[in-house]
Parts: sequence; structure tokens; C-alpha cells
Amino acid sequence: MNPESDPSAPPEALQQDTLDSSVFRETLEQADIAVSITDGDATILYVNPAFTRITGYAAEDAIGRNQSLLSNKTTPRTVYTSLWRKISTGQPWAGRLVNRRRDGTPYLADLAITPVRNADGVTVNYLGMHRDITILHELECQVRNQKALIESVVDTAPVLIALLDANRRVVLDNHAYKKLMADLGMQEPAQQILAAAGLEPTAKIEEEPGEFIFQDREVCLERGGWGAPRWFSCSLVSVEEDDATADAFFVRQRRRYLLLTAIEITNLRAEQEKSRMAALRAVLAEAERIDGLRESLSAAIYQLEGPINVISSAVAMLARRSQSEPMAHALADAVAAGQAALENLRSEIPPARFEEREAVSVNELLRDVLELSTRSLLAAGIVVNWAPASRLPSLVGYPNRLRAMFKALVDNALEAMNVKGWRERELNLSTRATRSGIEVVIEDSGPGIPAELRLRVFEPFFSTKKGGGRHLGTGLSAAQQTANDHGGLIEIDDAVGHGCRIRLSFPLRNSEGGLA
Repeated sequence: MNPESDPSAPPEALQQDTLDSSVFRETLEQADIAVSITDGDATILYVNPAFTRITGYAAEDAIGRNQSLLSNKTTPRTVYTSLWRKISTGQPWAGRLVNRRRDGTPYLADLAITPVRNADGVTVNYLGMHRDITILHELECQVRNQKALIESVVDTAPVLIALLDANRRVVLDNHAYKKLMADLGMQEPAQQILAAAGLEPTAKIEEEPGEFIFQDREVCLERGGWGAPRWFSCSLVSVEEDDATADAFFVRQRRRYLLLTAIEITNLRAEQEKSRMAALRAVLAEAERIDGLRESLSAAIYQLEGPINVISSAVAMLARRSQSEPMAHALADAVAAGQAALENLRSEIPPARFEEREAVSVNELLRDVLELSTRSLLAAGIVVNWAPASRLPSLVGYPNRLRAMFKALVDNALEAMNVKGWRERELNLSTRATRSGIEVVIEDSGPGIPAELRLRVFEPFFSTKKGGGRHLGTGLSAAQQTANDHGGLIEIDDAVGHGCRIRLSFPLRNSEGGLA
């Protein structure tokens, strides 16, 4: 019965009847992959034209010979052992062998062998199909070698490299970056670097691939405790890559990345800092000299004004009693001389230093103060805990006045703890960003300030030192004035246990209404 007339015939029967053996033969003859059929002992029974093109062996040269005629004798024996073990159990095998053409040239073959069973399930033939993948293998090796070479260069280069995806997550980095992670004890320094460089987490990247978002920008990474900050010269460039997924084969799709590179310049900055700190010491010394002179003259005027005012009142009383009273004339002359002396003293007070307002980093100002006070702190055996905020907005203000204010507060804390017999000597400095601005806390473990004196310490010329009136000073009064000039506030909090905790708050909006 013809299968086409039998509706119960299986589809396989219909297909075999439709495609006769000549179709299968023509298919093999025209296939662009080398095909060979062997018996159970690997004796070649059939090869197609593609086999001849690849190997150089014509059908009459190959048929009747063992398939091993293609072996280049360099493929490990274990590969052949594995091959025969698998196909002998009726399982297909796929792998790569080093073959040899008829002219003796070797080539790499990507081979698949399928056992062919008869109706009884016994393997009677083997179907082999292979392609020459020598060029493909060479390209793969070139890519691997180039990748390994690039990775070696990247990993050994003294440059921090991090590749970030669209969500700013690090997807690739080098050894220098990993070392920085270990040194700083943080998961992703890249986020802190971008923040220090002024790139907001939600900032949209408009630059085209290959364009720099920023280049050679110096940033500072803070370290808690007494550790010195790390400085880097950083660049950020936008890069793209082709999407390698299948659905992007015809429609080109690209992925956007950010390539961050950073060169450490801490040593260079350290040398620059030495020169800057030397100049800063000279500037602050001169400023302290002038401020001390202003303070001394102001204190002298303050002390003389009281007695002169009393004498002036006495003169007025005597004048009402008698215009000819000799004492009244003498006292009047004394008052006039005293007032003239006061005017002379006022004229000798140095004018306030002029300074331009600018955007400043509070962390950098406090680092300057710690650097300037290092010798004094070490000599006094004071332990410093420095906890700066990793991200802090800039403050628009007068840098030298702010620096002098912070130094005066640190010096006060140092002096409070540096007394004979005082064992607890710890200075804590911290900064943090608040919703409204910036907060600085300076806390010492000294004797502290009694609650009843916490308001008086802001009065001009008031001092908690022994001797009271003999140790007049502008101390916290001047600090409060500097804070006020920046729209800020200075407070004395209750410290844990004993000691003094001074809290300074600066708003983001400065006194001129601009954003700090």
C-alpha cells in the first residue's frame, strides 16, 4: 500500500516516501561541511566534495582507508581514547582535533561524530562532520591574548581604573582600585571620588562617547582618625559597547558606561602642603599678632574707660557745687588727659583684616588647623579622633577668619586638657551635613565649663582661668562673632561625663542670601 493513500501511516513514512535516497545524497554532495561515513572500524566508505576541498583527499584517495589518515599525530591520545569510549557506547561525540591535509599542512577541525544504528540498534557506521576552524581559532587566540595583555597592563599600571554601568555600579576594576578599597576600608571608593569631584548621583550624562565629563580634577578622599587624606587627579569619560545579545544582531544596541581613572598625587600634594602650611603659619602668626594687639588695646581701653567715667562723674558733681573748686579743675584736666589717651589708644588699634568671601571646604580648614597644631597636640599627649563627613557642601565665607576661629577653639581645648595631673586627653572633631547646612563638633575631655558660666564665656574679656580679671580675652566672643558673620551659631552642649563640647552650625544660605 502506498503510504500516501493510507491515512494511518506515520509522518516518518510519508517523509521517507517523499524524499528518496537521491535527495539525501545530493544534500550531502552539496553540503558546505566535510562529511565522511565509515564502518565500525573507521574505514572510510564515503566522503563528499567539501571533504575533498578541506582535506585535499579526493574520494578515490580516501575511500577504503582508515579515518586516521587525517591525524596530524599531535592530538593527545587521551582525546582519542575519550572519543572512542563515547561513540562505542552509541553516544555522539563533539570536539576539536588537529588534522593534516594531504599536502602536509595542519589545520584545526571542529568535529562531530554520530553513531549510525541499524534496525536492531547495532552501530554499523559512523557519520563524521567537520569544519576547518583554523582561522577562527587564530582569531580567538588573538582576542584572548589581547585581552590578557590589556588586563596585564591595566592591572600593573599605577592608575586606578573603574568601569561603571548606567547605575554607577562598578562592573570592572583593576588591582590599584582594589588596593584602595582595602586601604580605605570601603566598598566602592568610586562613589566617593565622583562625589568629591562634584558629580551628583542623579546627574544626567550629556557627553558623547569618548568625551570627558571631567578631566584631571583633583579630589581628596578623607580617612577617619589621624590618617592623612589621599589625593587623586581624576578623569571621567563616557564610553559605549555593542550589545552582544541575539536580539541586537540586526538592530544595533549599545550600552553606556563611565570610565573612571585616577592617579594618586598624595606625595605631590604633601610637598605642596609643606610650602602652603609654612606660608599659612606665617599668615596666621601675623594675624594672631595683630589680633593680640587689638585685644590688648581693647582690653586696656575697656579697663581705663571705667575709672575715667567715674572721675568724669565726680567732676560734674563738684562743678555743680562750686565753679571755683580747685579739685574740680584738676580732675577735669585728668579726665581730658585720660580721654585723649583713650583716643590715642583707639587710633593705634590695627584695622580689621580685609578678606574676600569665597567657597571653602570646612573639612580642609579643620585639616589645616590639625596640621598646624600637630606638634602641640603630640607634646601634650592628646589623642585626636578626626571624623570628617565624606560629602560636605561648600560654605561661602572668609577662609582665614574661619580657620582662625577653629584654631582658637582647638587651642582652648588643648589648653584645658594640658594641665598637670590631668590624664584623660582626647580631642574629638567631626563634621556632618544636615538638612539646613553644616555642623562641626569640637569636643575635649578636659575639666569642662560650669553650667552657670556657659553664657558668660561669650562675653568680651571674660575668662575661666584662675586670676579672672588678670586674664582678659576675646576667646569665645570672637568665635561667636565669626560664626555670626557667617550666619551660623555656636553653642556649648553637655558633654558625656566631663569635658566641653562646642557645636557650630552654619546654614547653606549665607548672610548675603546666596547658596553656600
